[in-house]
Amino acid sequence: QVQLQESGPGLVKPSQTLSLTCTVSGGSITTNYYLYWSWIRQPPGKGLEWMGAVSYSGSTYYSPSLKSRTSISRDTSKNQFTLQLSAVTPEDTAMYFCTRGYRDWGQGTQVTVSS
Repeated sequence: QVQLQESGPGLVKPSQTLSLTCTVSGGSITTNYYLYWSWIRQPPGKGLEWMGAVSYSGSTYYSPSLKSRTSISRDTSKNQFTLQLSAVTPEDTAMYFCTRGYRDWGQGTQVTVSS
């Protein structure tokens, strides 16, 4: 069974870069499961927002609304993939999830943007 675990700081200051890592176990991020390794967030009181994804081959895809500020990379030796979101504002405060498609989800990590 594939398991995902997010890690990273819970508090980020405005204008800084948010960086989160997803560690995958029970499966490899380089195996083609026909599912993308994704980042999804949910601001308080709002719905889920897909941010971007990386495929088993390393191709990346981003939400048009976040593309200019988002970067997703991976470390295959550690079976991890990482989200970086630059120039954050309080509107980026949310629960951040890493997922394998919509099938497997991490427990989520709360990120607050505040000075």
